[in-house]
Amino acid sequence: MALYAYLEILLIPISVMFLYFLMIRTQKKSFAPTNWPVLGMLPGILHNANRIHEYATEILEESNGTFEFKGPWFCNMDMLLTSDPANIHHVFSKNFPNYPKGPEFRKIFEILGDGIFNADFELWEFHRKTTLSLMIQTKFYSFFERNTWEKIEGGLIPVLDGFLEKGVELDLQDVFQRFTFDNICKLVLGYDPESLSVDLPYIPCEKAFNGAVEALMHRHIVPEWIWKLQKWLQIGKEKTLMKAWKSFDEFIYPRVSINDGVDKEEDDFNMLKSFERKYEEIKNYTSRGDSREFLRDTSLNLMLAGRDTTSTCLAWLFWLLAANPSAEMKIRQEIEDELHEKEDKKWRNFSVDESKKLKYLHGALCESLRLFPPVALEHKAPIRPDILPTGNHIPENKMVVLCFYSMGRMEMIWGKDCLDFKPERWILERGGIKHEPSYKFPAFNAGPRTCLGKEMAFIQMKMVAATVIYHYNIEVVKGHKVSASDSVIIQMKHGLRVKLSKRNVC
Repeated sequence: MALYAYLEILLIPISVMFLYFLMIRTQKKSFAPTNWPVLGMLPGILHNANRIHEYATEILEESNGTFEFKGPWFCNMDMLLTSDPANIHHVFSKNFPNYPKGPEFRKIFEILGDGIFNADFELWEFHRKTTLSLMIQTKFYSFFERNTWEKIEGGLIPVLDGFLEKGVELDLQDVFQRFTFDNICKLVLGYDPESLSVDLPYIPCEKAFNGAVEALMHRHIVPEWIWKLQKWLQIGKEKTLMKAWKSFDEFIYPRVSINDGVDKEEDDFNMLKSFERKYEEIKNYTSRGDSREFLRDTSLNLMLAGRDTTSTCLAWLFWLLAANPSAEMKIRQEIEDELHEKEDKKWRNFSVDESKKLKYLHGALCESLRLFPPVALEHKAPIRPDILPTGNHIPENKMVVLCFYSMGRMEMIWGKDCLDFKPERWILERGGIKHEPSYKFPAFNAGPRTCLGKEMAFIQMKMVAATVIYHYNIEVVKGHKVSASDSVIIQMKHGLRVKLSKRNVC
């Protein structure tokens, strides 16, 4: 009898708790995750981890753009998610000094070392000043333009023609990733790995980026102790990240030596020599033991920026154009009207200055970046307590996650047609390009940390997109599923499988 009495007493609180959870579940109609005792909102996040960006968008749209996430009580995972432009402007510009990347960011992105993405304060100022001093040089853009067209003519077109002649489908996202990888390696390291060749060679470093960015997103979702345990055990996403780390090191370190050809004058404008010369100025602000480690970090950060962001935008552009053929026709007409002689309509390579004439193409690229910003999110943590424009109180070191992917899908920001692909929204009535503030359109970040390579990216994307659109018809393979990856870079989870046909052009 005593045993039965004990069981009855034990079952009372269990039954009450079960009924409480059941009531919450049956009454719950919102997208917001349930705040469970002990576990907080983590179960809801893990349940939607395979569609994390869409889920965050649903939550933020329902919450008027800002949401307080409660993590498990035993983890430091409480954070604020926001897609509100006023908050973005406050964090990235108005109160910029209070929101460095901070130790938590560096912990998650440790693979990037002391590169510009992780850097704060004096180290960041050094990176930005040095990079900017290089990019404003005439020689830089001359080399960039020549290198891009050489890769288009010697790599992109032969590869596309090869698939066309065989009549087989190809992964266009993979092609663009190879193109941008070769290009940025030549620019930064003075070395072309030729991953974009007709035989599509497997280069571990080039493929390592895809696994790395997925693993870095995983670190945002699970408690720190879990991913650190996985790292120690060398399992799961952390095993993938460690393999990527090794591939990066094996590719970069042999090419950052002084005697590796970086002193050549003509052949090669690469950025490392300037960073190497100025290493003495910054060595007291970096945790790296020698210049080779610092140059490795600098190279990897620039390679990540040059490969993934540009290739991601191009892949989504062609998927959007496949669904909007009238926009593609307008781009072709613009190319003929603005770049070619009216008498013969022959294709010719165009200059950096001439690329500015392609305004409708510029609008199409902006739409691709708005709907699928390459960098899905960024997080900050204030060094002093703060109050956001939305009224949210932010304690010291609390994580603020800025959801760029969600911003492009918010009716409150872009209107009722926010999900429509409309290049026209970027073109003024008098024909110029419409400027949107970076805190509304943060595809290239915002405030003092706005991407220095923004103009370079647009030029390169116009050169590639115009070439492909003018010479080929592209059809997405029937039945091919296209969806956004669950990573910090919004790639296509299953690539972009297409079939090509040649246009009848000169």
